Amino acid sequence: MIGAIAGDMIGSPYESCPIKTVSFPMTVDAFTDDTVLTVAVANAILTGTDYRTSIKTYAQRYPNLPYGGSFWHWIWDPNSIPYNSYGNGSAMRVSPVGFAFETIEAVMLQARRSAELSHNHPEGIKGAQATALAVFLARKNEDKATIRRQIETRFAYNLGCSIDDIRAGYCFDVTCQGSVPESIIAFLDASDYETAVKNAISLGGDADTMACIAGGIAQAFYKTIPAGIVLQVREKLPEALLAVLDRFCDKFKCIY
Repeated sequence: MIGAIAGDMIGSPYESCPIKTVSFPMTVDAFTDDTVLTVAVANAILTGTDYRTSIKTYAQRYPNLPYGGSFWHWIWDPNSIPYNSYGNGSAMRVSPVGFAFETIEAVMLQARRSAELSHNHPEGIKGAQATALAVFLARKNEDKATIRRQIETRFAYNLGCSIDDIRAGYCFDVTCQGSVPESIIAFLDASDYETAVKNAISLGGDADTMACIAGGIAQAFYKTIPAGIVLQVREKLPEALLAVLDRFCDKFKCIY
């Protein structure tokens, strides 16, 4: 899951300053809500805490991050009722599910559970499941053709375009249906972890979240992240988040 966190931190400067090129430095910047909520999902899996409680707890510990408006109200609402969202928040936080569970059925179920507590629209659930399944298949050493076929068949996403085909006409889009397929394509078109993250950012959209999604899948597939990126992530993460990351990676053998 460190691949997702690094993607968030590399992509964060470009959310408000979008770019349409892969020619930019891979600088690890500040973490955002994507990182905190990814750690929250990992914590839920590690401790057996329900996803809702873990996500609320971590979001309340880090309140000064760019959470979406509806999610912000959900965080502080004592009832925290799902609000029929199809935003990509369900997909950005789900990568630990793909690393932790051992069957497609379990991954699909846990991805649904992690999503529907807030993002209970069918597209919100689908985005989380597609992302988690892509991570799982990549971790299980499936090739890209199989990953593409599985995602297209199960979720009716069109993954047939290339990043170069998409880039010129792509606009900022925070929906699952408007950003998850493109993030998966960013991974499919890549030759390594760095290229996957750069591809996602280069679309000029929701850069931190799309790089988070692509980065999680890329880590699972390539099994390695450049050491300099790992070091920068570890230097910038608060100890409380880093501790969960390390426990999760130790338990589930997340190689990087």
